[in-house]
Amino acid sequence: MATAADMLLPLPQLSRPVADWVKAVSELTQPDAVHWCEGGDAERGALIGQLLRSGELKGLNPEQFPGCHLYRSEPNDVARVEHVTYICTRSQADAGPNNHWMDPTEARAKMRALFKGCMRGRTLYVIPYCMGPLDSPLSRLGVEITDSPYVVLNMMIMTRAGRQALERISREGRFVRGLHSIGELDPERRFIMHFPEELSIESFGSGYGGNALLGKKCHALRIASWQARSEGWLAEHMLIVGLQNPQGETHYIACAFPSACGKTNLAMLIPPASLPGWKVFTVGDDIAWLHPGEDGRLWAINPEAGYFGVVPGTNPETNRNAYEMIRRDTLFTNVAVTADDQPWWEGLGSGAPVLDWQGRPYDKANGPAAHPNSRFTVSARRNPSWSPHAEDARGVPISALVFGGRRREVAPLVYEARDWKHGVLVGASVASETTAAAVGQVGVVRRDPMAMQPFCGYNFGDYWRHWLDVGARLMRPPKIYHVNWFRRDAQGKFLWPGFGENLRVLAWMLERCAGRSGAADTAIGRLPRPEDLNTQGLKISPGDLEALLSVDPELWRKEAAEVREYLHRFGDRLPAAMLAELAETERRLG
Repeated sequence: MATAADMLLPLPQLSRPVADWVKAVSELTQPDAVHWCEGGDAERGALIGQLLRSGELKGLNPEQFPGCHLYRSEPNDVARVEHVTYICTRSQADAGPNNHWMDPTEARAKMRALFKGCMRGRTLYVIPYCMGPLDSPLSRLGVEITDSPYVVLNMMIMTRAGRQALERISREGRFVRGLHSIGELDPERRFIMHFPEELSIESFGSGYGGNALLGKKCHALRIASWQARSEGWLAEHMLIVGLQNPQGETHYIACAFPSACGKTNLAMLIPPASLPGWKVFTVGDDIAWLHPGEDGRLWAINPEAGYFGVVPGTNPETNRNAYEMIRRDTLFTNVAVTADDQPWWEGLGSGAPVLDWQGRPYDKANGPAAHPNSRFTVSARRNPSWSPHAEDARGVPISALVFGGRRREVAPLVYEARDWKHGVLVGASVASETTAAAVGQVGVVRRDPMAMQPFCGYNFGDYWRHWLDVGARLMRPPKIYHVNWFRRDAQGKFLWPGFGENLRVLAWMLERCAGRSGAADTAIGRLPRPEDLNTQGLKISPGDLEALLSVDPELWRKEAAEVREYLHRFGDRLPAAMLAELAETERRLG
């Protein structure tokens, strides 16, 4: 650990590799000043004050939303830009057909030209950060250089940032380098480049979260997935939640869902009154790093320290925990405001906007008052269901892994994979059907393996092989499940109530993990029988329950054929075991 003398050292003296890199970047970008982030409350307060004075931040109602502020981004900079997000490996095959690829030499030259002199008139901020608990051997380190104070504020919430992180970097020597500039916020000069072989990221031209908060998707998933493969663990787009049954037994599960499939609601699930005695604890809402433990189990940490969540639709009924946690010390992005300076968004259920997300007088002819991708950034500790085990250096043991998609017909409510190998196929086959609001056509199936389509930093074929290798090392692997909360009847009505009632399905999984519940063996895996699910107090007809737990062989033969066609995109990188598992499912389907 750092000594008292170390604590007195100026930050640049704590790590020569970091200081040398900062010097080289400063010479390239030519800022007016360089600021090394300490990471304390006083520094954060000074930064907020600076942005309030410049008008970049707006203070919100101090009585109703104490410590909360609003940031408005440029209208052309409001979401991730996957079409200009690249994986830059020496071999294009290593990036795979699941990624956009650019030759690293070409990418470096392009980015160097963009960064040259880009910080004139600005301050260069150095943000040392730790992804995961500061004392955990499972955590990894990074440094982001940015010219955006908004990014600094977000990174202070989302990571363990500042002096302690830099002290650990000085001891270990290895860190991910992330260079970011907002540039001119010109969409034609916007690129996010990942160099996994060098553990570095370069992002230019965007100030939006996923493009600019380089500790999040860029480091914690794209670069970390590459690190994980070389080091023998998994970096996944998964929530982590603890479930305690009425008998006091607690199990932890990690779940991967594509967008619009209920991920945030499950991470902060509140047990319904119909299931007394259950408790739910949130370890993480978005990312899980999973490591094989000495006991043969899989252990998980949440590398993040905060939430960067989509706010529209959040209200006391849909997600009470999220609603309560963002009423204090929260940084809002692109929401509307009311006459008394309270934040407002569609689905809030109260109040009325007077200014929209661009600061204009609200006019419904201009579209939604809050941007559909408007966000909140808040410390995870603000969540009423936050688990203190999120800070455990060892992580938490995982009893089950859960994949989910949005399917109208083919996927039943829940099924259990036959074993780990079959579970990898189940995860690789995850798909969701689009809605009319999304693309103008209902039912278009999009594959999103393990919910990692936008985030895996290398070839999916190699990624699935790595999953198989990790499973082979586990003496006590977690069971693997697939859920589908979105099954409908012929009239288009949802068959399952969802939200808090999803705990009934999770309860069956945990009983299966404990060896106390039955299941029916089917062609696609093991399903609960109607009597295996606790439906006491649930308004659901026997016919609807039977439909939810049904497997249509004809639909599944078509599904298997589509999965086979998708997997063949990965050619000789695809593990033979994946096709063997698919063939076994097809054999069972007849």
